[in-house]
Amino acid sequence: MLWNPSDERKNSALITDFMNKLPIDFESYFDLHKWSVANLETFWSEFWEYSGIIYSKKYDSVLSNPVMPGAKWFLGSELNYAQNLLSGNPDQVAIISTGENRQDQNFTFKDLNVAVSKAQMGLENLGVQKGSRVAAFVPNCVESIVLMLATSACGAIWTSCSPDFGSQGAIDRFGQVEPSILIVSNGYSYNGKIFPLDEKINGVINNIDSIQNIICIDFVDVNCTLNHESVISYNELLLNNSLTPNFVQVPFDHPLYIMYSSGTTGPPKSIVHGVGGTLIQHLKEHQLQCDIQAGKDRLFWFTTCGWMMWNWLVSALASGATIVLYDGSPSYPTLGHLWDMAERTKITHFGTSPKFLSACSNIGLVPKDISDLSNLKSVLSTGAPLVPEQYDWVYDNIKSDIQLSSISGGTDIIGCFLAGSPILPVYRGEIQCVQLGMDVQSWNDAGESIIGESGELVCVKPFPSMPVKFWNDNNDKKYHSAYFEDFDNVWTHGDYVKITESGGAIISGRSDTTLNPGGVRIGTAEIYRSVENIPEISDAIVVGRPNADDVEIVLFIKLNEGIRLDSKLSDQIKTLIRLKNTPRHVPKYIFEVRDIPYTISGKKVEKAILSAILGEKIKNKDALANPESLKEYSNLQF
Repeated sequence: MLWNPSDERKNSALITDFMNKLPIDFESYFDLHKWSVANLETFWSEFWEYSGIIYSKKYDSVLSNPVMPGAKWFLGSELNYAQNLLSGNPDQVAIISTGENRQDQNFTFKDLNVAVSKAQMGLENLGVQKGSRVAAFVPNCVESIVLMLATSACGAIWTSCSPDFGSQGAIDRFGQVEPSILIVSNGYSYNGKIFPLDEKINGVINNIDSIQNIICIDFVDVNCTLNHESVISYNELLLNNSLTPNFVQVPFDHPLYIMYSSGTTGPPKSIVHGVGGTLIQHLKEHQLQCDIQAGKDRLFWFTTCGWMMWNWLVSALASGATIVLYDGSPSYPTLGHLWDMAERTKITHFGTSPKFLSACSNIGLVPKDISDLSNLKSVLSTGAPLVPEQYDWVYDNIKSDIQLSSISGGTDIIGCFLAGSPILPVYRGEIQCVQLGMDVQSWNDAGESIIGESGELVCVKPFPSMPVKFWNDNNDKKYHSAYFEDFDNVWTHGDYVKITESGGAIISGRSDTTLNPGGVRIGTAEIYRSVENIPEISDAIVVGRPNADDVEIVLFIKLNEGIRLDSKLSDQIKTLIRLKNTPRHVPKYIFEVRDIPYTISGKKVEKAILSAILGEKIKNKDALANPESLKEYSNLQF
């Protein structure tokens, strides 16, 4: 146990307040969780009331047709997502927007309402209405949030990519949903350099015929010439007298967002998430799992507009929190930059990734020595599993009295299955708990629930943030194939997970990249845990290479500057993996590589590497942050 919340922390938590308002006495979080999944309708209706959702029509039923797929939540209700996000104290700061070479800008809820109102009128004048698709190729800035909220206020559908996508990556996504409006920025800044976007944008415009109007945000000091007859600036869009948004009321499952799978193994799936499901899931996660309290807390997540954590971050406005936006490199001009920002903006909940924490650790950075982190209550992490040594590092180098929440879910559910709880202890290397209202289990191949050993992460009962549908998916064939082929009426998420005796969870990687030497299933994260804290190694990735009737484990390592792979280091790596795991975990091959490929949202791409070493075509390279890194993998000799 690395942290145990004080009685004061537990007593002041929103989840404690929520439990106290229920007509049942609960001994622990796990009692509450057990009750929440045994009584789904009661739990979600109680939370609907507790969270104070704003609606124009209340629901007739909480859950109709309670099977997956096909479950319907809160039928009869009507509401508006933007209205719920804009309901905070008018004088409170809603957004602090900052970034590389940018001054902090504060926007109150009143400022935000006025800007959204003007943007909504501007969009309506361009023909945006209920059901229209608005696509955005934009940085993480306040203008992007204003336009997203204005789109939602209209009852229209928002879809976005970050500007570091290649034009083909944006075309592969936006082209599927045929937007009438394309929102862009003239460029963006990263790692001290300015990148103009007109060439990428024109590539998108030339390939998507449905685009009728372009809205351009002047984000950086660079010229941007766009090949379209209707281009207006963000400032022009807001030139009207509207002061109050008109929140168009829509059904609970009306489309809000179209999100995209990573697309590293084929065309990205277009995943449609509904207004109500997204809202109530995020309210629950923010309030009950993260203890984000209105008027008190400030949430930051390092993310782009192409990752679901951006949507998750923005939803915290509905809980009355202040959100902090950052656009740019997390390490420019130094890795201490974001910690300085945390001090300056008084962040209480700091969202990051194992990769960033590892980078800080590798250079010997001690955040608590360079920044005043007295306001910090929680560090949250996702994108990959946190290794046990990173838990140690957080408590030793950031703060000893802090809730470390490793969370796990995904774009598919626009939220989390596994997360933190402010009333539970943190155990080294473990995600704290399964989320309330989510009947998550680990199953073996026979479909039996298992504790203490790894299996498929499944959810056996419906939950509100299931996708409404996939776009252009006749008879929901792709939807069914994505989640329900392995077990009938049970959501199979594609993660390999162990539920621990203490009620926590350990993710071992994606189940579709699970290694199977000798028929024994090994999660990739089990090997990463062993090697990524070797001082000589800065990063690593592992795949299973088919050979005859078996699988050979191949480990690729990126070494720190001045280090080279020799037999001594290779033997050290193999010995450590054997000691920390089993002989079956030991790689057959270890290669030194210059770089490890990642998606733009920061996830390792084992499948793309496997394709490269097998000589297969690598699909959708535009989803990768560094596709050029794959070249050396194609030329390796086994």
